[in-house]
Amino acid sequence: MIVPMKKATLLMQAKDAGVVVKTLRSLGLLHIEHQQLPKGKSIAVLQDDLALLANAIGIAAAEEQRWQPVSERVKRVDDWKPCARHIIELQRRLEQLKEYSVTLIQAISEWEHWGDFDPESVRQLERKNIYVKLYQLPVKEIKKLPQTVTVQVLSKKAGMARCMLISRTLLEIPFKEVIPPKVGLGKMKARLAEGRRAMEVIRNELHGLSCHQATLLQAKKTIEKEFEFNEVLAGMGQEYEIKYVTGYIPYDKTDSLIHYAQNEHWGIWITEPSEDDKVPTLIRNPRWVSVISPMFKLIEVIPGYRELDISLWFLLFFSVFFGMLIGDAGIGVIFLLLTFYAQRRWARRLKSQSAFALFYLLSACAVIWGALTGTFFGQEWLLGRVKPLMPSLRNDANVQNLCFFIGALHLSIAHGWRFLIKLPALCALADAGWILILWGGFFLARLLILSEAFPGQAQWLFIAGAGMVVLFTNPQKNILRCLGAGIGNLLLNLVNSFTDVVSYIRLFAVGLATVAVADSFNAMAMGIGFNNFLSGLATALILILGQALNVLLGPMSVLVHGVRLNVLEFCSHLDIKWSGFAYRPLKE
Repeated sequence: MIVPMKKATLLMQAKDAGVVVKTLRSLGLLHIEHQQLPKGKSIAVLQDDLALLANAIGIAAAEEQRWQPVSERVKRVDDWKPCARHIIELQRRLEQLKEYSVTLIQAISEWEHWGDFDPESVRQLERKNIYVKLYQLPVKEIKKLPQTVTVQVLSKKAGMARCMLISRTLLEIPFKEVIPPKVGLGKMKARLAEGRRAMEVIRNELHGLSCHQATLLQAKKTIEKEFEFNEVLAGMGQEYEIKYVTGYIPYDKTDSLIHYAQNEHWGIWITEPSEDDKVPTLIRNPRWVSVISPMFKLIEVIPGYRELDISLWFLLFFSVFFGMLIGDAGIGVIFLLLTFYAQRRWARRLKSQSAFALFYLLSACAVIWGALTGTFFGQEWLLGRVKPLMPSLRNDANVQNLCFFIGALHLSIAHGWRFLIKLPALCALADAGWILILWGGFFLARLLILSEAFPGQAQWLFIAGAGMVVLFTNPQKNILRCLGAGIGNLLLNLVNSFTDVVSYIRLFAVGLATVAVADSFNAMAMGIGFNNFLSGLATALILILGQALNVLLGPMSVLVHGVRLNVLEFCSHLDIKWSGFAYRPLKE
């Protein structure tokens, strides 16, 4: 659920502002809302320091050799600034050398067919009236050159010759002269080798400096807190000698703030947030529902403070969607094993274990759906060996029917929720009308896509639902405005409601594709067989490749389709815009 917030304003004497902010930071309760744009010299300096640290840390992290134990390489420095600046300067020089090396490689590639020569010698000869020019001309044109010209063919390709022409006078021939480079090929290669040696030296030095990451990270954390502190001070409001800070606090934490305000002799004013206030969102759920929180962090969506928390319904339906989209018990077992390995490897580094619990749940759903449909690394090779727990799910029409049913149910929950929120207002009946229309769309989808009979009385779902939407979308005494709002709402959303129900067929289509990929690779592998060592090796590689492809593509399909059905289709019917931002209190 989204935790109700209170708006708190604290007043203090200007001279006590720093002490108040430190106390608020130690409490860790108040999400600060700046009363003016924080600015000032101290803030600008801290911003520059943070940018410097972020750049240096990024470079040091990229150079870190992960195979070497960090504990053996961690070193600390007293002053982080010279270290950070040196790292950035080394990286700048390295990038310059890389760019110069690319330029040299291109020049070498262009001139290696001309051979090596010293351009300075050519210029010296020209001062003695001996002209050496480079031309690229057709081979057949060489014989037509003047007799006074000495021709040296350097290389030939596709009927064209790269030539050096030597003469005592300036040449006038109908071909464009090739301007030689400023340095010869040999010097280019020498400079390239020298640049590569310099880059290696810089990389070694950068790698040596990467051991200071801990110092840089600690400095970054310290400056971030100092920046936050100064930002709060600069963003305070002020009237004469009184300063005030405003923010938001969970409703059940206000007593703690009031208690501190009384002890510290601050002025305090607690109010309900107004409609115009930008209130942060804090979500609290039972532990078993909170396992879905890593998914919200991954897709980076937060409901607005005045919107609804769909965590429970997201968890329930996303688990079902995952099972249907993966559709294979064998792949589900692989996900279980991968989750177990990841937990053993990285669990101690993470504060929350919700991600592992979520992956265990989703993997189990894939295993359950695979057991229901008799799918274990594909279906074809199991025919006659293993019977599905629900043979009816092997029928495509039945699965499509189930998809439409899930769609109508899922979207009906959204409108049912809105119906309960709006009660006892008459406009709640408009959502009841949309529920009837959704189930009418369910029967229409079965008719149009599965060619199943349309129930005789099902048309009344559309008629009654449309009537309720028209009459109760915006009920008021002015009948024309009432009907206008209702008809507009109906026309805008009627087709969308039907297509949204139909869109749930993606659960069937993607799940079928997963099984088809597995079956195709299985058939390809069995066609080779295990007749000898080489054929057995090829068969094993094909089987592994096919299942690895599903292991990689499966989660992608879930992110694209499973998340979409919850975040777009379901939330559009629930009128959730994901316009929120997280509650982040000022804290140590």
